[in-house]
Amino acid sequence: MTQTILYARVSTQEQDASHQLTQAEAAGFKIDEVIADEGVSGVSTKLSERPQGKRLFDRLRRGDVLVVRWVDRLGRNYQDVTDTIRTFMRQGVIVRTVINGMTFDGATTDPMQEAVRDALIAFMAATAQAQAEASKEAQRAGIEANKSNPVKYRGKKPSYSRDALELVQTMAAEGAGTTAIAKAAGVSRQTVLRIKADPVAAEAALGKWGI
Repeated sequence: MTQTILYARVSTQEQDASHQLTQAEAAGFKIDEVIADEGVSGVSTKLSERPQGKRLFDRLRRGDVLVVRWVDRLGRNYQDVTDTIRTFMRQGVIVRTVINGMTFDGATTDPMQEAVRDALIAFMAATAQAQAEASKEAQRAGIEANKSNPVKYRGKKPSYSRDALELVQTMAAEGAGTTAIAKAAGVSRQTVLRIKADPVAAEAALGKWGI
């Protein structure tokens, strides 16, 4: 019997995967099981090396559907993400994303369809890594600024989490509307507009507060 498994990854131990499950169900997915890694980096730790990521590889069987909010939940390293999705497809697992409703299925044998599918996988994985690198650089800048002036006023604490920031950036890059992004990320439209207007400052604000 086939199953639909949601894999979720959250950046900090203070958060949980419930929001990603809510998003998936709102998008029409009927989830049989949730497997989640919390407080695990998507940049430095491969999916196969994460505690629950290892379990995910063991649980999935041919015909199963793997649901993720977006490919950055699998990882934020281009090579790791592309290798992971292709491994699942070779095993007969269908990979689907909540954002944009993308489907990656290894069943097709048409070369043109394969080329389009593989190009999409490559583009999405590259975007995930590029966003991770930009976020890391902005975070580093915020930390350095605090070191040089530790008593500097940090400003108002951000109303968004790191996961929410990543989701806003991801959906904005995919062309989603402000209202849809705000609803998915659980933040106000004004917050979305501020992040879109200056993503570096938004990341730096999290860094100043050690988020």
